[in-house]
Amino acid sequence: MTRLFYLGFFVCSLSGAQPTPVEIQKIMQRDFHARGQAGMDRVVQDGLQRLCTESRDQPPASLAKTMEADQMKTIAFPQGSLIGDWKRGERLAQNGRGLQWTDKPGEAGGSCYNCHQLSPDELSFGTLGPSLRGFGKTRGNGAEIQRYVYGKIYNAKAYNVCSQMPRLGLSGTLTPEQIKDLVALLLDPESPVNR
Repeated sequence: MTRLFYLGFFVCSLSGAQPTPVEIQKIMQRDFHARGQAGMDRVVQDGLQRLCTESRDQPPASLAKTMEADQMKTIAFPQGSLIGDWKRGERLAQNGRGLQWTDKPGEAGGSCYNCHQLSPDELSFGTLGPSLRGFGKTRGNGAEIQRYVYGKIYNAKAYNVCSQMPRLGLSGTLTPEQIKDLVALLLDPESPVNR
């Protein structure tokens, strides 16, 4: 029998064999305990997540395109400008609170610096996602790029079905106003991202 153990998100096998998605799911359901607002639904993959897990993030191209089109339909674009206040966006990007069992429901940050470099002044940032430094400076801030950035933050899987970026709008983690503030952080010429 293969012994499995996990450290954070990494599941390892002592025999060297890769654990199956079913084995991983069983371990997560066994070891995760609902507490506060953190319910058992957090360890249950939806069909899209399961597809990416089972294909090791390489689903058939035609299926990926179909799934991305379905995810695009979930994005609720607000009317008018999609740019909010970059200063609020910076506070939101710095804020890693929210959705933990001890947090109050409805209070969430973006945790953007956990995965991305944004400001040249930031000393510590994650590298899981691409650097977004100078994002608006190189891409502009017109209506088309506003729509892209808003949509990507709302549901990144509409643009890359196996994206590791959370679906911050679709999940209700962030409000439309908060997403607009993050759009401003990325696109406003006065934002630290674009200096």
